[in-house]
Amino acid sequence: MAITRFATRLNSFSSAPHLAWPDLQGKPTFLQMAQRAATAKGLTDVDLNYPDHVVDDPSDLAKRIADLGLSINGLAMRYYTNPAFKRGAFTNPDESVRREAIELTKRGIDASRAMGANLMTLWLGQDGYDYNFQLDYEQAWDWEVEGIREVAEHDPECLISIEYKPDEPRAQALLRDASTTLLAIADAGAANLGVTIDFAHSLYAGEQPALAAHLIHRRSRLLGVHLNDGYSKRDDGLMVGAVHMRSTLELLQQIRQDGYDGALYFDTFPDASGLDPVAECEVNIATVQRLLSISDRLNADNRLKDAKAKQDAVLSQQIVNQALIGA
Repeated sequence: MAITRFATRLNSFSSAPHLAWPDLQGKPTFLQMAQRAATAKGLTDVDLNYPDHVVDDPSDLAKRIADLGLSINGLAMRYYTNPAFKRGAFTNPDESVRREAIELTKRGIDASRAMGANLMTLWLGQDGYDYNFQLDYEQAWDWEVEGIREVAEHDPECLISIEYKPDEPRAQALLRDASTTLLAIADAGAANLGVTIDFAHSLYAGEQPALAAHLIHRRSRLLGVHLNDGYSKRDDGLMVGAVHMRSTLELLQQIRQDGYDGALYFDTFPDASGLDPVAECEVNIATVQRLLSISDRLNADNRLKDAKAKQDAVLSQQIVNQALIGA
């Protein structure tokens, strides 16, 4: 099944504001960013952060987005409203803070459903540690799993996807890679849980993104794919294929082969260097469309299947070279 839905990080569209709003004083509003995103050719969806972007009635916000010709792919939780979250959301040592984070997440799930979306992404970046002997690992793991289970059970019809990342803002994240995240999901045991793989996160977790995606497919469900690129040391948020074109192609081929049919989300940071976000988004879409076309040809190429069966690296590289750069 062809992947045709492309979603984006809405905050990217605050980049280079002078290009869209020459007389703007201050930062663009949520609606201004959404209006600007709607001008990107080929973009179909946006993801909204909760509670940052959902300050009004959720159903009304959904209507405004629909009026722009876009759909809401889902919501993503952000734990910034309480400064105490810096020491953890679901793993905070203060029970009242843990409860606040869990209840905030439940409200976010309700907002997602009110918007007609069926996906909540949890990035639990605050749940981790900075020092040796700072954390009781057994207790923190139990709190993390219990929190995930509780929010998943809040609405079993809403898909809950965990996005992992090795670090930032904590020096070490508790859910730092695909394997650890799959272990937490297995411990939580809720049927509506799955995983979001972010390409740059996977790279600097030391993973091969295509393999990580397939393991997620085997042991859970791949509910989100965030595309970007980087130099494997941090979350650079570069344009798709800017550094790791082959690994991006392999990831797309693998998820295509495994039957992923969700949106492809561009988690890129044009605002980091003041790029035109509309142009950046359109190039990302064009790049992925081209790579998907190549991926389909490679999936149908028996020569590549035979080369992989024999683990013949020379032949496989030759075939991929032909697909990418010609004979």
